[in-house]
Amino acid sequence: MSVSDPIADMLTRIRNAVTSRHEAVNIPASKTKIAIAKVLKDEGFIRDFSILSEEGKPQPTLKVDLSYGGRKQPVLNGLQRVSKPGLRVYVQRREIPRVYGGLGIAILSTPKGVMSGHEARRQEVGGEVLCYVW
Repeated sequence: MSVSDPIADMLTRIRNAVTSRHEAVNIPASKTKIAIAKVLKDEGFIRDFSILSEEGKPQPTLKVDLSYGGRKQPVLNGLQRVSKPGLRVYVQRREIPRVYGGLGIAILSTPKGVMSGHEARRQEVGGEVLCYVW
C-alpha cells in the first residue's frame, strides 16, 4: 500500500505502540526513517533500533525497541509532525524551535543530515523541521 507521508506513518506507528505499551514496533525502512530513529536513540527516547531484511520482501523493516521508565511509564510522551507534504516548514539557524522549553527536541533535515535541534544549533545550520518529540 502506498503511503502519502511515510514519516507521519512512522511517527503514528511509534505513538500507537507507546500507547499500547508494546516493547517494539516494526516499520517499513528508508534512509530518512533510519536517520530519525538514530536521532531518537541518541537523545534517549528509544532504547535501540535494528534493520531486518527478510528474504522475498523488497523492502527491509526497521524494528524500533521502545524505552520505558519505572512502572512502565513511557520515556516518549509525544510526537508531532511539523513539515508535511502539502506545507513544508523551513527554519534558519537562528529560528530553530525549542520544544517544551528544552525538555523535548525538534528533528531537522539539514544539508549536513538529519539531526536534533540542539545539534543543528551547535553546528549553525538550518533546514526542514520534520517533527517535535517530547
